[in-house]
Amino acid sequence: MRKFTLALMALLALTFTVKAQQYVSTEPTNRNVILEEFTGRGCGYCTDGHRIANQIMAANPGRVWAINIHAGGYAQTSYPNMITTDGNTIHGGFSISGYPTGVVNRTTAAGIDRGQWTGQANTQMNQASECNIAGIAMVNPDTRVATITVEVYYTSNSLFDENYLTVAMLQDSILGSQSDYGNYNPTQWLNGQYVHMHILRDVITSSAWGDPISPTTQGTLITRTFEYPIPETIGSPNGVDVDLNNIFFLAWVSEHQQGNAYRPILTGCELDKSTMTNEPIYPSMSSVSQSVGASCSHTQSFSFGLSNIGTNEITSIHFSAEAGDVTESFDWNGSLPSGDKTNVEFTMDLPFGNYDAMLNIEEVNGEPYEAHRPFNAECLEWAGVSVDADVTTLKVIVVSDAFGEQTTWNIINSAGEEVATGGPYQHVIGTGTNVNMENVEVPVNDCYLFRIYDSNGNGICCNYGNGYYQIKNASGTVIIDGDGSFGEEAKHLISVTNPNAVTVATVEPRILGDHEVMFIGTIAGAGDEVGFEYKKLVNPEPMTVMGELNGDTFTATVDDLDAGTMYTVKAFAMVGGNKVYGQSIDFHTWFEGVSELENTLKVYPNPANDILTVEGTMTSIEVYNTVGQCMLSKQVNGNTQIDLSGFNNGIYFLRVYNDGEMVVRKFSVNR
Repeated sequence: MRKFTLALMALLALTFTVKAQQYVSTEPTNRNVILEEFTGRGCGYCTDGHRIANQIMAANPGRVWAINIHAGGYAQTSYPNMITTDGNTIHGGFSISGYPTGVVNRTTAAGIDRGQWTGQANTQMNQASECNIAGIAMVNPDTRVATITVEVYYTSNSLFDENYLTVAMLQDSILGSQSDYGNYNPTQWLNGQYVHMHILRDVITSSAWGDPISPTTQGTLITRTFEYPIPETIGSPNGVDVDLNNIFFLAWVSEHQQGNAYRPILTGCELDKSTMTNEPIYPSMSSVSQSVGASCSHTQSFSFGLSNIGTNEITSIHFSAEAGDVTESFDWNGSLPSGDKTNVEFTMDLPFGNYDAMLNIEEVNGEPYEAHRPFNAECLEWAGVSVDADVTTLKVIVVSDAFGEQTTWNIINSAGEEVATGGPYQHVIGTGTNVNMENVEVPVNDCYLFRIYDSNGNGICCNYGNGYYQIKNASGTVIIDGDGSFGEEAKHLISVTNPNAVTVATVEPRILGDHEVMFIGTIAGAGDEVGFEYKKLVNPEPMTVMGELNGDTFTATVDDLDAGTMYTVKAFAMVGGNKVYGQSIDFHTWFEGVSELENTLKVYPNPANDILTVEGTMTSIEVYNTVGQCMLSKQVNGNTQIDLSGFNNGIYFLRVYNDGEMVVRKFSVNR
C-alpha cells in the first residue's frame, strides 16, 4: 500500500511539472517585495511613509509594491473611509506601536520604522526566491466580474509542505483629506486634496492570510483561478466607489499563515490587467495621452491604448478625433486577437489653445461602430530664440515668495528628457521674496518646455510676497515673463534654433489637373513646421498650405486653383518662429475642358494588385508617388500594361502623353 501511495504521489508531481505555464517564469529569480504600510488619514507623519515607499518602488520598478492599509487609531471612518475588514485582520497580525510603520515581506513580527524599509527591501531583493508568481486579471466592465488566473512555479523546495497564496485588489487616485505635519509628500496633493495611492480595498482569497497551496517542491506548477465580483463601493460608513480604471491586483506567496510567529512572503507580483466581455466586437480605448516631449509645432502627437475585449479578432479601426473646430480621420489596420492590446498613435494639426477633445471609433472591421473617449488636447504658443551657434544659455530667474520650499521647476526637450531642474527654495520669514537664478545650457535646433510648480496650488504671489519668474536668452533679453499668480502650475515653450543651419528648396510642382497641383519642397536641417506659400502672379495676396514631411521631402496637394492661370510658389520652414524660404517657382494650371485623350483613356483595375492596364492613344507614360518621385517612365504605342510588383501599397499618379496632350489619373496599389 505504501508503494502505491508513493507511485501516486510521483504521478501527481509529474502532472504538475509537465503542465505548460502561460504567465510565470521557470527561471530562478530573487524575491520581489510586498511592503505593507499601516497608515491613516489622521496621521501627520504618514505622508513621509508614503513618500519613502514611493521612492523605493520608483528605484525598483517591477520588484517592489507598496500596500497602504488604513487601520489602527489614525484610520478615519469619515469620507473617504478606506478601512477594510481584511486590513484590520492583517494589522492585528503584527505588533504595531506607531504610525507610519510597515512590514517588508512580513520578515518581522512587529512593524518597523520607515527609515528601515529601504534596507530591509534591498536585503529581500538580494535573496533567492523559492518560487515565481505571475498571472492576469480579466475584468468584464459590463458585469464587473474579474476572472483572475495566478500561476506559481517552484524553482526550489520550500521549507514547508504547504504555502499560502494571497490575491488582493488595490486602488489608486482616491481623493480625500490627509494630515501632513511637514508637507512631506507634496507631489500627492491636488487642489487641496490628497491623492491616496495603492490602497488595500479587498483580499480576494478566502482568508486575509491567503489560501493553502501545495506541493511546494522544485518543478511544481500551481494554477489558481478566481471569479471575483467587483463591488460598486467598499467601506461602511462613507464608503468609496471602486473605479475600474484605477484598480489593480497584487498576488504573493507566503511561507505559512500568520499566527503567533511571523511567516515571510517568498515573492509577489502585480498581475497583468485586461478587460473582457462576451460581445463579438468590443474595442476598448484607454486614456488618450499627448506626447510628453516639448513640441514647438501646430502638429501635435497623441496615442491611446486599444484593447480587444470582445471575442472576435479586430483587423481594422476607423476613428476620428475632434478638438475645437478641427476634425481629422484616421485608420488603424493590423491583427488584434481577443484579449490583446496595442498602442495607436495619431497626429492633429491644432491652432493655439487648450481643447476638450473627443476620440470617436466609427468603424470596426469595416462595419459601423460607435464608441467615444474624451481627452484633453493643447497647442501652446512658443517663444523663439535664434542663435548662430550649436549651444546657447537660458537664464532662469525665479523670485519665490515666503514659501520657497513649495516652488520647483524643470525643463524638458522634445524627446521628453529632463535637461534642467530647480527648487525647492529657501523659506523666508514674513512676506518677503527670494531671488534665485540659474544658467541652463541647451543645444540649438530643439524645442524646450519650461514648467514651474507650486505644491500648495497658490503660486508665488500675493499674500506671501509678490514673486515672479523670467527666462532670458544669452544676451539678457527677456523671452518669458511670468507673474506669480499661476496657481498650481504654469508652462511655456521655447524654440531654440540656428536659422543659418536650415536650408529649404522648392521643387517644380506636379500639375495634376485643371484645378489640382502637388507642391514639393526639400529641407536640410531641423524646422518646426514646413509648408508652401503660393499666389496668382496678378494677385499679390499669398495663400499658405502646410506640408507633410517624409524624410527630407515635404509635399502638399491643393485642388481649388483656377484653370489656365499662372501661379508662383515657394516652400518654407518655420525655424524658431521665423520662416526660412526656398526659391520661387512659377507654374501654369491646365486649361479647363475635356480632351479627346481624357475622354477615351481607360485605367483599370483601381485599386490595382500586380498589373495596371492603360488603354488609349498615347506615346509615353510616367508614374509618380505622393512625394513627387518618378517611379516609371517609358515610351509606348497605344495600349500598355504596368508591372506593379515593385510598387509598395499606396497612392500613385499616372501621367499619359499624346501629341502635346497630358492626362493625369490617380490610382492605388492595394495587395
